[in-house]
Amino acid sequence: MATSVPSIDDVLRTGTVRSVFQPIVELDTGRVVAYEALARGPEGPLERPDALFAAARAAGRLADLDAACRGAALRGAVQQGLRAPMTLFVNVEPEVLDRAPLADLLAIASAAPGGLRVVLEITERALATRPAELLRTVERVRAVGWGVAVDDVGAEALSLAFMPLLRPDVVKLDLRLVQERPGPAIAEIMNAVNAHAERTGAVVLAEGIEHAGHLQTARALGATLGQGWLFGRPGPGPVAGAETAALTLPSQRPDTLTDDADRSPFGCLPTGAALRSAPKALLIELSKQLEREALRLGPASVVAATFQEARHFTPSTVARYRDLVERTGFVCALGEGLPVEPLPGLRGAALAVGDPVRGEWDVAVLGPHFAAALLARDLGDGGPDHERRFEYALTYDRETVVRAAAALLARVAPRPPAPVEAGLPVPARRSAAGPAAQAGPPVADPVWQHAVAALPSGVCVVDLRLPDQPLVYVNPAFERLAGLPRAELLGRNCRFLQGPDTDPVAAAAVRHAVAAGEECRVTLLNHRGPERTPWWNELHLTPVPGPDGAVAQYIGVQVDVTARVEAERALARERDRARVPA
Repeated sequence: MATSVPSIDDVLRTGTVRSVFQPIVELDTGRVVAYEALARGPEGPLERPDALFAAARAAGRLADLDAACRGAALRGAVQQGLRAPMTLFVNVEPEVLDRAPLADLLAIASAAPGGLRVVLEITERALATRPAELLRTVERVRAVGWGVAVDDVGAEALSLAFMPLLRPDVVKLDLRLVQERPGPAIAEIMNAVNAHAERTGAVVLAEGIEHAGHLQTARALGATLGQGWLFGRPGPGPVAGAETAALTLPSQRPDTLTDDADRSPFGCLPTGAALRSAPKALLIELSKQLEREALRLGPASVVAATFQEARHFTPSTVARYRDLVERTGFVCALGEGLPVEPLPGLRGAALAVGDPVRGEWDVAVLGPHFAAALLARDLGDGGPDHERRFEYALTYDRETVVRAAAALLARVAPRPPAPVEAGLPVPARRSAAGPAAQAGPPVADPVWQHAVAALPSGVCVVDLRLPDQPLVYVNPAFERLAGLPRAELLGRNCRFLQGPDTDPVAAAAVRHAVAAGEECRVTLLNHRGPERTPWWNELHLTPVPGPDGAVAQYIGVQVDVTARVEAERALARERDRARVPA
């Protein structure tokens, strides 16, 4: 008789979520200083965490599963005798960071056995999704004595941009940093991480250490802690006979950045700051210069700005901020009458009546090695718009810039949840009455679905109507090309496939085609999976109009042409050598 496969509801009802523990060691001494709690389901299809969380996400039970994992981590730690001076690393799912009852988090902290230190791990996915909630949650759990770690740093540049705002106690390097050959991207990441560690005393932890070569690389990158199969695989409890020691984390000041949510960026200026007076025309040029600095910094930067009123968010401003959204890590723009998503990917907020932000002109740019802010307040003297006068300060003090940026991020509205996977759209049909296109419904026919699923080429659908133009469909071939399961692909913008070595001309061609609603065929360098293996993608994009005739979605077809490109380059090198006289 066949055994029935448990559903996620069964798993949660029966309490069969459990934790296994992987050691974290000092690289110089080999002593165990902490354990990371990793979730596991019951034996069978839901045992692996990716399958477990995918099932919970599909069933709308992610918050319940996340709470069950935290409970299992603490219960397992207590049962296995993890006590002082040991530290326990616990993960939290970013989608439910603010919805997970904070009382549960605090209860775990208060119920932990005497002296057991807890470190809350946050992944990059939490950073841009709910920044206001993230800042508040991080600082409240820190207030009860927990530490904070940012996980998978380096997988995307956004974690580097948010590091000054989160002030993590532990920076966990993505495993590819110790497992790949050094290159420009790794150098950029390590410059940012080491700068943060030097300023704050944060501890650097390298993941994915599997052999002595990885250990040597981790030390060279500045890591003092390590985690990986070289030190022990995840198991039911502490490593037998392992020497242990206490983990020392930097002392965090008790004051919080989120207190600045009650004041404006201009109010973050220190007492006695020198103020100047200038007309709006000068502030426009100063703002544009800071925007250019952000573009130079690229994906590792945060831009936070205010515009007083929606009417000041002009078409030329929209064009500039569309470019910032595309080329920097995180951008928000707030003002009276501005929506919570002024344009795709640009974050906003519904400002309360009387919010002092409505009377300010602020632009804060923050990166790993750069901090600058224009903080201005309208003097209310009237007159022609370009002649209106403001009192302002242009500051490069990092602490002031961090506080000003946090004051705006603490107001940003949460991003809507990632869309559930849609069916594959069909190309628009031309009506007999005229050229206006009418979008066909999602393909529900299983024959079509199976046909697309069976294609050897990668197929994806991007929805232009949703914030940041996310993926809403991927076929199995796309998953293989991207090196990630669809649960980690849906809801993300395709730009994550690119890297610092991607030809900016090819990437710009894609952006321009999408902006114009045109077809596009281009070959560009992409990167596969967490290890970021480079491969050449022959990409063909086709627009799909919506009911109003405007482009609503894009269908992308990807083909791996790495062998062809490398052969062509080898042939070109041979020809070049043949032209060189002996």
